[in-house]
Amino acid sequence: MSDIDYQAILPEGWNRARGFSYGVAAVGSRVLRIAGQIAATDGNQPVDPDLDFGGQWERAMGNLVTILRAAGGEPANLVMLRAFVTDIDAFNAAGPAVGAAWGTHLGKHFPAMTLVEVSRLIDPNAMVEIEGEAVLS
Repeated sequence: MSDIDYQAILPEGWNRARGFSYGVAAVGSRVLRIAGQIAATDGNQPVDPDLDFGGQWERAMGNLVTILRAAGGEPANLVMLRAFVTDIDAFNAAGPAVGAAWGTHLGKHFPAMTLVEVSRLIDPNAMVEIEGEAVLS
């Protein structure tokens, strides 16, 4: 676990968010902002065109966590994720694979999160890009 003071924010009367937190309050000594990660292997493009949506989500999430750990952090340090996908329907259809990748890389940690559909990403094969913010102790 991390040494940061972390509190998920749940307004009174609201249902708990499923798979993310509405807001996160955190106190630590360093803030890490992780650039958008696509499903590149070891930071090298292009994305494998044979990777399906779930495989791209898993690899992009893995890349984000690799950078987080290189900075001395752990998934519990993440306070915000932003995911950009080229097809919301593909995201929804890949729900089980997305959930499995989440469990593999983040466990039961649910930072605040935004998910938006975009027309395209930097790599023509990319369907997913995930960026994050972490508070490190």
